[in-house]
Amino acid sequence: MMELVLSLAIGILTASGVWLILRPRTFQVITGLCLLSYAVNLFIFSMGRLTLAQPPILPRGGLVNPELYADPLPQALVLTAIVISFATTALFLVVMMAARGLTGTDHVDGREPDA
Repeated sequence: MMELVLSLAIGILTASGVWLILRPRTFQVITGLCLLSYAVNLFIFSMGRLTLAQPPILPRGGLVNPELYADPLPQALVLTAIVISFATTALFLVVMMAARGLTGTDHVDGREPDA
């Protein structure tokens, strides 16, 4: 059941992100990129196995069953990806504000469509 919920969440985030990237406004494009990064983070996080009430590291000594434990590598990758996506989102917002100041519009090609 948990796998179904996570798969649906990843699919909905991906579809929403792609739809927003195809929109003509820069803020919508940036929001779409954020949603896509969230979907990718959830996907990478789910690759470390979905386990409940299990530590991500193995205890010291003795033989243990590694299938009972979560993989810590995807968790570290997702943590790094969150920091990088925050920095790139901040950069995109600064570029968007500068482009808005130069062109006077937030349309992706710098001009409003002819009506």
